[in-house]
Amino acid sequence: MMVYRNSDNDNLVKCSVSHFCQFIEKKDILSIEKNIEIDLIKEINVNNNLFSNIYTHSPENIYGEIYAIENDLDDVIFLNPQKRIARSINGNLLFLTENSVKIPKQTEGAYISPLMEAFVTFLHKSNSLKIEEVEMMAFESQKSEEILMISELKGIFSVSKIRNRNFENKRFAALLDNWKLSLVLN
Repeated sequence: MMVYRNSDNDNLVKCSVSHFCQFIEKKDILSIEKNIEIDLIKEINVNNNLFSNIYTHSPENIYGEIYAIENDLDDVIFLNPQKRIARSINGNLLFLTENSVKIPKQTEGAYISPLMEAFVTFLHKSNSLKIEEVEMMAFESQKSEEILMISELKGIFSVSKIRNRNFENKRFAALLDNWKLSLVLN
């Protein structure tokens, strides 16, 4: 914990506290935090230009957070103006189907994500799965076997439910474990 005091006086004990910070140590940033429930939000969409690809304080994210809270969700999937999947509030989504991982293109409105790029590069180099950057229609999320959300801000989450469809997280969990192991060994 760090405490900042107003230093009007030489005696710091008598100075008032202006603000303080508390640091929480994160155990493992490359492990799945928890399972989350998400849903599509159709009332608002995100643009698919460069400014939408950078995580900023934006009206779309605020509206999405309010929608998620009101509907007991952890996050929402944003669509772009063409009604294709762009991203979630906090990060990018990876969709696992059979032997491929589908990722929405950055031109669709996905965030620029070094963490996701590192994970996708590992998957590509290990030849474990086919990587596809695609334009995904909203209904295609229901066809996935597993969904992973990667966020630099919040961490890595496994999507357990979209609407009435439940998802597993076994294969992505194993892939993340292999990725962590490869980072330790290199």
